[in-house]
Amino acid sequence: MIRVLIVDDSPIARLVLTKMVNASADMEVVGCAVDGEDALSMIPRLQPQVICTDLHMPKMDGLRLTREVMVRHPLPILVVSISVHQNSDDNNIFELLEAGAIDVFPKPRGGLECAGEALTQELATKIRILSGVVPIRRHRAGSKPLPPLSASPTVQRRLGGGSLAPALVAIGASTGGPQALMTIFSALPAKFPVPILCIQHISHGFLEEMVSWLNHHTPLQVRVAERGEQPSAGCIYFPPEDKHLAVDDGGCFVLEAGSPGDTHRPAVDRTFFSVAKVYQGRGVGVLLTGMGRDGADGLLAISQAQGATIAQDEESCVVFGMPKQAIDLGAVEKVLPITGIARELCRLAGVTPPMQGG
Repeated sequence: MIRVLIVDDSPIARLVLTKMVNASADMEVVGCAVDGEDALSMIPRLQPQVICTDLHMPKMDGLRLTREVMVRHPLPILVVSISVHQNSDDNNIFELLEAGAIDVFPKPRGGLECAGEALTQELATKIRILSGVVPIRRHRAGSKPLPPLSASPTVQRRLGGGSLAPALVAIGASTGGPQALMTIFSALPAKFPVPILCIQHISHGFLEEMVSWLNHHTPLQVRVAERGEQPSAGCIYFPPEDKHLAVDDGGCFVLEAGSPGDTHRPAVDRTFFSVAKVYQGRGVGVLLTGMGRDGADGLLAISQAQGATIAQDEESCVVFGMPKQAIDLGAVEKVLPITGIARELCRLAGVTPPMQGG
């Protein structure tokens, strides 16, 4: 049984989430805390495997709780909060991911009648994934930092590749992706000369807040793609929620509704296949942390079109599923730690990465 601790100051939210979690036979709620201080006192006794926490709470909010947990008792944390961007908020939900939380999930609005089967299954899936994650202990400000990740050996693409200057970079990610994207984007120069398309699997309602958060961590412009738009250098594009993102033969964005049976919408594969077809050897594909195999076949298509392909290494992945599938297919030219991917993109684009502080 997966042991879950719920942290929320709302009695209704605690009741709804408890019933949602306990609906799955392989997990149980072992305790409910009303705020971060309450949760910290419960953790040693209850020994939860996953923490589900709200952001806004009295005494100690979700951000402070996340920071304390990652120092005292590193555990996988799922942020369960209202999935609406509010410009007046001082704390963005994604700051909890920056502090060590792993994923986000929308808090059901209203009572139990709002927690439908689809939402209940999504919550269970996220908890199962997080239960297999081993978080890295964080150090308090001013203490000795963790040593840097070492680079994994380069895996040579068996199919070869061209040396044309890239015209577009496409990145796919799932669980742990927002944190990985922030690491990459913050290490790119303001004049990075190639547009970037990003496909991130994330619960409905969080896209706008993620875009806003990422914009604070990069000199590039992060935005939502618009139908018919031509991608521009200096911009990072995400598809609108529930839309596949592709490019047509003229290089303009195509937004597709897909079908109700799609496993992911947006799908990494849909974008990667499009990039391979349109850009051939001038496309770059990057596959980051995530569960499943979305993006593996598309990355192979980019490789077969003589484009450059990169996968995040196992050591720096939250979940190594998607990159591993691509590596096993022989679709990956280089396997790199997340801290080395921006540098490789700069090398491919012929620009110098910005100087890192320290």
